[in-house]
Amino acid sequence: MIGPKAIIHLDSLIHNYQLIKEKVQNKRVMAVVKANAYGHGAVPVAKALESVGVDWFGVFTPEEGIALRQGGVSGNILVFCRFNRQFLPKAMEWNLTLNITSEDDLMDLKEFHTATGSSPAVHVKIDTGMTRLGLPVEAVSSFFKLLKETPNVQCEGIYSHFATADEGDPEYAKHQLEQFEEVLKIAGQMGFTFEHIHLSNSGSVLNLPESFFTLVRVGLLLYGAFPSDEVPKDLPIEPVMEFTAPVVNLRKVNAGTLVSYGGVWSAPHDTVIGVVQVGFADGFPRSWYEEGCISLKGERYKIAGRVCMDQFTVDFFNANVKAGDEVLLFGKNKTDSILIEEISESIGSTPYVLFTAIGGRTKYIFKGL
Repeated sequence: MIGPKAIIHLDSLIHNYQLIKEKVQNKRVMAVVKANAYGHGAVPVAKALESVGVDWFGVFTPEEGIALRQGGVSGNILVFCRFNRQFLPKAMEWNLTLNITSEDDLMDLKEFHTATGSSPAVHVKIDTGMTRLGLPVEAVSSFFKLLKETPNVQCEGIYSHFATADEGDPEYAKHQLEQFEEVLKIAGQMGFTFEHIHLSNSGSVLNLPESFFTLVRVGLLLYGAFPSDEVPKDLPIEPVMEFTAPVVNLRKVNAGTLVSYGGVWSAPHDTVIGVVQVGFADGFPRSWYEEGCISLKGERYKIAGRVCMDQFTVDFFNANVKAGDEVLLFGKNKTDSILIEEISESIGSTPYVLFTAIGGRTKYIFKGL
């Protein structure tokens, strides 16, 4: 197939994990591999991390967890999405850990255990200020009282999620941390201890070490990108994805020639326009054309006109380029580098959005292990 390639450098993934492991004082790390490992390929990524000792993986849906199991991943898998009693048989079959956020969830688990004699392990999620999923802090005493009355529920963990840990002002994150610590105090007073306690994410790994507890959830940092431009960037992580595409056509045009949809770009001089076979249907960010570029043989060349669904055009001017050459869209290789953070900051997006958009006709190639 002639088209875009996502070359996944698993050696860079392992490099990033080892840096993070040291940064979090050798706490256990939960690798977040939801959304196809942020567009990097969930099963190969999880298996590579499992080979160096990672034994917890975070997914969003039971189906994502089942896909890991079918791919040969044996470690613990926590499902982040809202608890549904319909998940329970599959959770048992595939050894998935679910999250619970209400007393109703406890009752569903109790009924399932009564009917089957078993139930899956669960972690209780606390809402400390994200105001999304989670048990409200003011409801924890009542919840723990009911949990004590349902001893067959295997509640092995407790966690919450930061809303602002990747922002420059730490105050709200510290407030959430205080809320979580208060919940742990209440749980302890009621006789509960949890094997797995987790709050930290990629942002707080960099700027809030007091949030590490017993397990640290990490997503974006593993893949070699920083969650925002407001966090310390002193961890020497490496991009894991090298996103490339081929030049499939070259054409000389005169100054003033209009290029691509809308005619919003015209050649500033006599030049060579190249067609690169990747478009927004494959995850290339459409709005990047205004300030965007590609890199080839150590040089950058500007995108010429609007990105199309399947391809886009580049002003190659006097470049040493031929049809069949592979250009770098983002990532890093031996001669070229365009960090995904540069693109996201330019277009007002985030690496999360850009990574998870990769798809369409993109061919995945895994290297490094």
